[in-house]
Amino acid sequence: MSGYRKLSRTSAQRKALLRNQVTALLFHGKIVTTEAKAKEVAKIAEGLIALAVKEQDHYETVTVTCKVPKKDAEGKRVKEERDGKKVTVYLEEQKEIKKDLPSRLHARRKMNRVFYPVTVVPKEGKGRKKGTKKIDMAEKMFTEIAPKYTNRNGGYTRIVKIAQRPGDGAMKVLLELV
Repeated sequence: MSGYRKLSRTSAQRKALLRNQVTALLFHGKIVTTEAKAKEVAKIAEGLIALAVKEQDHYETVTVTCKVPKKDAEGKRVKEERDGKKVTVYLEEQKEIKKDLPSRLHARRKMNRVFYPVTVVPKEGKGRKKGTKKIDMAEKMFTEIAPKYTNRNGGYTRIVKIAQRPGDGAMKVLLELV
C-alpha cells in the first residue's frame, strides 16, 4: 500500500495540483474540492503550519544603515547638479529588520518549495499591473497563521462534507483552517 493517493494523475500533474491547492487553502483559509484531494492537501498543509508554529520566534532584530533617495513634496526624487550631471541625492537612515536564524531560514525555504507565487489584483484595476501586490506566503505563515495555532497540537484543518458532485458522483468537501 502506498503512502499517498495518486489521484489518477502523473506525478508532475499531481504535485502541481497539490501545490496549487495548498497555496489557495493557506491564502484564502478554505477551499472546495473532492474528498480524496482534500485529505492529501490537509496532510501537506498541516505539516507546513506545524513548521511555521515551531519556527515563528526564531529571528533576531538588527539595526542597519541604508541609503534612501531624498524626495520632494510630490514624491519625486530630488536631483542636484554635480560636474555637469544630474545626480540623485541620498540620505542615510537607520532601519530595523528581522534577520532569520538558520532554522527559520531553512523552514522558509521548505515552505517556498511548496507555495506558488501569489499576486493580489485590486478589483477596480483588473487587467492592469498598477496596484498589484506580490504576497510572501512564508512570511504570512510566520506572522498571521502560526500565532493562531501556538497553543494547538495538530489538527489545524477541518473537512466538512457538502454533497455529491453531479456527473461523476464524487463527494465534494469544504477544507478549511480551524
